[in-house]
Formats: sequence, C-alpha cells, structure tokens
Amino acid sequence: MPTSGLSWSAEDSPDVDADAVRRAIREAFDERAEAYDESAMHRALASEAAAFAELATVRTVLDVATGTGLVLRALAERRPQLRMTGVDVSAGMLAVARRALPSAEWVQADAVALPAADGSVDLVTCATALHIIVDTDAAISEWARVLAPGGRVVTATFAQGDHEPGHVHAQTHDRAAPRYPRVHGPFASPEALARTVAGAGFAVSRHALWSYADDHVLIAELTLDG
Repeated sequence: MPTSGLSWSAEDSPDVDADAVRRAIREAFDERAEAYDESAMHRALASEAAAFAELATVRTVLDVATGTGLVLRALAERRPQLRMTGVDVSAGMLAVARRALPSAEWVQADAVALPAADGSVDLVTCATALHIIVDTDAAISEWARVLAPGGRVVTATFAQGDHEPGHVHAQTHDRAAPRYPRVHGPFASPEALARTVAGAGFAVSRHALWSYADDHVLIAELTLDG
C-alpha cells in the first residue's frame, strides 16, 4: 500500500547505506539494553502511552520497536489478560524485556516485516521509534496490514519545538545519537503526523501532548479510514 512519501527512508537515499544504519541501530541498542530502564523519561512515557490507549475491546497487542518492553509492561499492569507481542531488532533489549515480562511473546524482527498475520492485531503501539526506523513508510503500511477491523495504533513521537521538519536531532538521554540519523519532522505535530500516515489509510483520531523535563512528546491514536 503506498504511503505519503513524506517520511525519511534510507532505502531511497543514495548516500545512506540502509543496512549499515540498521546494523548501527541494532548494535547501539544492544549496548544500551541493561541500562535502558534507568531512563526515567522512557519509563514515564511508557506509562503515559499505556494510559492513553483505549483497551475496552482490545485482546491482542503488538508493540513495534518494543525495546525493553516498557509499554507492554505498563499495559500488562492495566490488563494482564492481554495477549502481547513485542518486536525489536535488538536481541539485547529483548532479553531484558523477556526477563521483565515472561508472559509476553518477544520476537526479534524488523519493523518493516512484522511477525503477525493480516488483520490479527487489535492494538499496535510504537513509542519513540519512528524517527529512527529505516523505512517509515513501509513500517506504517505494516501497521495497516496487521490491524484487525476496528483496530487502533498508538504512537509516541518527539513533538515540535526544537525539532524542525527534517532536522536530524539527538536527544540528550540518547547516548547512541551520533551513530545513525533520526528525522523528527514528519511526526512532530498532529498535522505532520496526519500527512505522513494518510497514504497508508490512517487518520489521527485523537492526540495529547506530554512533556518530561526538556522532552516534548506527541501521543496519538491512529485509525484506518473506512
């Protein structure tokens, strides 16, 4: 399914080695895995994203770029009976997630090739990852593919402020920042996010802005048109 073409893709950038970017991301997060949960911002954001999600009709959850599984852990506190799967490229991060929440399924996979059947997931979550995913158009199309009828996506993306459209930015809490590019502009406001996801059939149905110290985050719910 074609998407907007507004988001960044290493696949379409001749001066960027997409495989090298993927490798750098995987290695950087492997190195950070054991200390990742020390980030108070990430812990607080996971709780906020979980609280934002409407769970009344949700039975299955797929967390994309799950990291150490903070979002799924927060969701499990609300609804322990949920069937949850976390996907990440980093084996190190998944090892931490597996220890913290053994009841969930943890799969090492790329965000552009999700290990889920068509129409099988009630809720997809993706927190603070879109800006580093190598091909965000493909990743967003995967959300549309796996969502069940009436399903929703909850995203958390760094919001407008010090992120100008297209600006490559490193958060102060991200020690791996110099290793790979990140682009915030296509996801930094409700309007920009709506344009970015529209080609895959999504609309922004509701959103909230959340801040923690110097970080400003847009939490949004996406639903498929029609």
